[in-house]
Amino acid sequence: MTFESIYPEVRDLVEGLWAHPELGYAEQRTARVVEEFLLRHGDGLSVERFSTTGLKVALPSAADADPSAPAGGPAAAPRRRIAVVAELDAVISPAHPDADPTTGAVHACGHHTQVGIALAAFAHLVATGAWKQADVDLTFVFVPAEEFVDLARRAELREDGTITWFGGKPEAMMLGVFDDVDAAVCLHAIGGLQEEPTIEIDCDLAGFLYKTVEFEGVASHAGLDPFSGTNAYAMATLFTTALGLGRQQLREDVLVRMNPVIPSTEMTTNVVPHRAVVGTDVRSIDLDYLGEVASRVDRAAHGCAAALGGTAHVRTEMGYLPFVQDRTMSGAFREAFAEDPAITRLIEDRGAIAAAGDAGDLSFMMPTVQLSYGGFDGTIHGRDFRMVDPEHVLIAVPRLLVAALLRLGAHLPEPLPRRTYAEYVETIAAIAPVPDGAAPAAATGDAASPAAPGAPVPTSPSEGR
Repeated sequence: MTFESIYPEVRDLVEGLWAHPELGYAEQRTARVVEEFLLRHGDGLSVERFSTTGLKVALPSAADADPSAPAGGPAAAPRRRIAVVAELDAVISPAHPDADPTTGAVHACGHHTQVGIALAAFAHLVATGAWKQADVDLTFVFVPAEEFVDLARRAELREDGTITWFGGKPEAMMLGVFDDVDAAVCLHAIGGLQEEPTIEIDCDLAGFLYKTVEFEGVASHAGLDPFSGTNAYAMATLFTTALGLGRQQLREDVLVRMNPVIPSTEMTTNVVPHRAVVGTDVRSIDLDYLGEVASRVDRAAHGCAAALGGTAHVRTEMGYLPFVQDRTMSGAFREAFAEDPAITRLIEDRGAIAAAGDAGDLSFMMPTVQLSYGGFDGTIHGRDFRMVDPEHVLIAVPRLLVAALLRLGAHLPEPLPRRTYAEYVETIAAIAPVPDGAAPAAATGDAASPAAPGAPVPTSPSEGR
C-alpha cells in the first residue's frame, strides 16, 4: 500500500472530521470513525478504549517478527516502544465560518489532520509490513481533550467521576495508557501559509495555569440607590486593568502571557452587579516563574476587590506543563527530511513559543518530540484557518513520519529517562491544586530514574498550542 493509494480514503475521513467537529471528552463520532479505520486496516489488531473516547492500538514487537534473531543467544538490548500520539478534539472558535453553530467547535487547531496523518502511517505500516523493519516497537494513541476549553462541562464530568484531569494526556497518563511506552511522537499543524512544503521540529511550548476569579459585591438599585451597592463588575474592571499595568514588571525572556476574559454575566443595567467572574490563563516557558506570576495575579485580585469594598474568590486549575522537545529524538526527523525530496523546508530554529499543549505533561514522564507541518493558510484557532495542501499534509508528512519512526531507535537518549505519574502529581501540587482522585493508586516505574532532558521539574525553571 502506497501513501498515494490510501490518500483518497484518508482525505475523505479528514474532511468528515472537519465537517463534524467535537469538543474534548465528547468526540464520540470522531472516535467511532477512527476505530472503524483501525479495525479495517489493522489486520486483526485489537483496539483498546480508554477514558471517554480515547483509543490505543499496539503493533506487535518487530523483534518477534525477525526470523534472523538468534534463539538462546546473548540478551539483546531492550527494545523500546514509541507512541505516535494524535488528538481527537476541536477548539472553540465561533467566528470561524465552518464552526458548529451550537458548540462553536471547529478544527481550526488542525487536529483532524493529526488523525489523518497517524491513520495513514498506521495503515501503511500494517499493509506493507514495514513495522518489521523498525528498530523500535510502535503504538498509536488517539487522545481526547487537548484543547483547554469547555471547562464548565469538564467540571461536571469531573464532579460525576467521568474524568479527573481536564487534559486528555494527563488523564491517559493517570489511567496507565503510557505505562508500556518509552517515548512519544506528537503531531501538530503550523498556521500561516508556507511558501513551500514545510515541517518543523524542536519548537518548545509554554506551560500555563488557569485562574477563575469571582468578585463578590452587594446588589442595589442602580438608579435609585447605587450608594448602597458594591459593584463587582467595577472590581473586575480594576483587576483586568491591574493585570495590564503589571506587565511592565514581567520578564520578557520567558514568554509570560495572560488573556483575561469574562466568560458569562448575570448583569443588568438597573442593578449594581453583586457578582462578576473573570477567567485568565497565566503562561510561561519557565515553570518557577509561572508560579511567581500566578501569585501576583492572586494578590491583584484580592487587592482590587478590597480597594472597592468587596471580596475576591480565586480558584486555580493547572493547565499544562512546559514542553521542551527531546533534541536527540529529533535527529531521526532530520535524517528523514534529508532523504525526502517532496518536503523542501525544515524549520528547526524557532526556539520556544507561548502556545501550550498537554504534550508538555507527557514530556515530563518520557522523551517526547512534536512534528509540526505546513499545508495550511490562516491563523491557528482563527476564523481563517484552513488546509490548502492536502497532498503535503496527508501523503508527504505521513511518509516522512514513517521514515523517521523506522530509525528512531538509533536516536533515543541513553540512558532513557523516565519519570513516574506520582512524580508528575507531586510537581503539579507544588504550583496548583491537584484534582480529587488524581493521586496514583500505586507508583509506576522507578522514582529514582533520571529526569527527562529539558523537562520541567519542581525546583528548576523550564508547555502546548
